[in-house]
Amino acid sequence: MPLSALTLSLQFARFDGAAEHRAALPRHKVTRWIRHALALDAEITVRIVGAEEGQQLNRDYRQKDYATNVLTFDYTQEPVVTADLVLCAPVVAREAAEQNKSLEEHYAHLLVHGALHAQGWDHETSDADAQEMEAYETDILTGLGFTDPYAA
Repeated sequence: MPLSALTLSLQFARFDGAAEHRAALPRHKVTRWIRHALALDAEITVRIVGAEEGQQLNRDYRQKDYATNVLTFDYTQEPVVTADLVLCAPVVAREAAEQNKSLEEHYAHLLVHGALHAQGWDHETSDADAQEMEAYETDILTGLGFTDPYAA
């Protein structure tokens, strides 16, 4: 099956340590990771932000007053997926270190995860949905050469 087309806007906010995150996210890799998670053509903006912006967005849109790893703002799912994926760099870096993963490996997982959310996948609706989404993420990521993101 051919990969879906992706129009990608990759943005980096100004925050301490941004250069390390920019280096872990070359455009061609981000494009490849997201395209492997798409069932339809898509227009996606990926924005890498600092803790303050991440917390503000999570508070304003999810009523949760802390910065989270990835937020997905999905606007349309057909005929073209349109979405914004906002990843909070300090949270991603902390989680990568806690999970003994490279920054690149964790970003790949979160971008696949966010791209699936943009297409309607939801792991918060039931345990079965969570297991199905995690299995699909694992298939995509191992196909990209990464290890199972949920392996302990």
